[in-house]
Amino acid sequence: MNIEHMRAFLEVTATGSFQLAADKLCVTQSTISARIKALEDRLNRELFLRRRNGAELTAAGHHFRRHALTSVRAWDRARQEIALPDDLKAIVNLGLQLNHWEQIAPPWLAWMEQEAPNVATHVLAEYSTTLMERLRDRLLDVAILYDPQQRPELTIEPYMSEPLILVSTEPREVVPGRVPGYIFVDWGDSFRAQHSLAFADVPVPKLTVGLSSVGLQHILNHGGSGYFIASSVEPLIREGRLHRVEEAPVFQRPTYLVYQESPSDSELIETTLKGLKAIAQTQSAISD
Repeated sequence: MNIEHMRAFLEVTATGSFQLAADKLCVTQSTISARIKALEDRLNRELFLRRRNGAELTAAGHHFRRHALTSVRAWDRARQEIALPDDLKAIVNLGLQLNHWEQIAPPWLAWMEQEAPNVATHVLAEYSTTLMERLRDRLLDVAILYDPQQRPELTIEPYMSEPLILVSTEPREVVPGRVPGYIFVDWGDSFRAQHSLAFADVPVPKLTVGLSSVGLQHILNHGGSGYFIASSVEPLIREGRLHRVEEAPVFQRPTYLVYQESPSDSELIETTLKGLKAIAQTQSAISD
């Protein structure tokens, strides 16, 4: 069965639209329609109910989705491994929550170069929701992310819990209500809950960003305040470019280590995890 046909099926499933699937795969809508029709003819079942406002899976489509996912991800993994040069024996795929790239990626890549020089590495920086989807589809071996979803095929362990502190470009204390120049950095579900309890009287922030580096650069350029990982802003505090806001609550931002329960190469994943855990110990020692 054609892999590209199944890939088209999965994109229509994800987007609910033949046109959006075509845009995502950089083909025409008629091409997507032809691929889905070929699948339906081969299976002798309708996979989608075509509606004016989109496409919805039939019962047969729901059953087929799991098999399509397995086939596509096995094909993608096979292409990765077959394309490896002769001096590399395997590849490991690591996903990192965007806000933790600089802390984890460079030391982990150095670790793998030393401990597993004949292994190729692929590191993806993304938001946690996307990383969970890729773990579910076995497109990632390991990921570090926020607020993971429990799934039977995945192991979830606490990784690091880092303090988030409120800093400002001008010395100030906590004040009620909206503060000019405050940027809400979205550190995930648990942070949003803590923030809402601590600042119940504050209206919706004027500016919200999902990437801490963007928020930090903005306040350094234009002035303002926001919550950031303590270790990332402490050098700027020492330089006098930022100031801790007095009486501001400190929040904890836990991250989690998530990996496949039954990896295809358990020895390789053990090496990967060992390196990541060593980085967490080093980061904790620096924070203390």
